[in-house]
Amino acid sequence: MLVLTRKSGESLMLGEDIEITVVEVRKDGVKLGIDAPRDVPIWRKELFDEIAQANVSATQPQLAKSELDKLFTQQHQQQEPKDKVKERTRKEENTHGA
Repeated sequence: MLVLTRKSGESLMLGEDIEITVVEVRKDGVKLGIDAPRDVPIWRKELFDEIAQANVSATQPQLAKSELDKLFTQQHQQQEPKDKVKERTRKEENTHGA
C-alpha cells in the first residue's frame, strides 16, 4: 500500500485521468473530491464489499431437493397432530350429538 501525505487543497493522480483532491480535513474524517471519467465506477469500500458479498450469495446454490423434502416432512409431521385433534373433536361431537 502506498501511503501519501496531502494537505487540504492538494491532489494526487491515478493514471492520467483520475484526480483525487483533499477538500477538507476534520478531526473525525477527511472529505475527498474525485474527478474521473463517467465510465469509471467509484464506490465507497464498505458498499463495494457489501455488493460483492451479495453477488457471491446470489451464485450459491439454494436448498437441495433433499433439504426441501426434509423441511416439508418436518412441517407435515408438525401439522399432523393438529389434524388428528380436529378429527377426534369431530367424532366426539358426533357421538355426543347422537
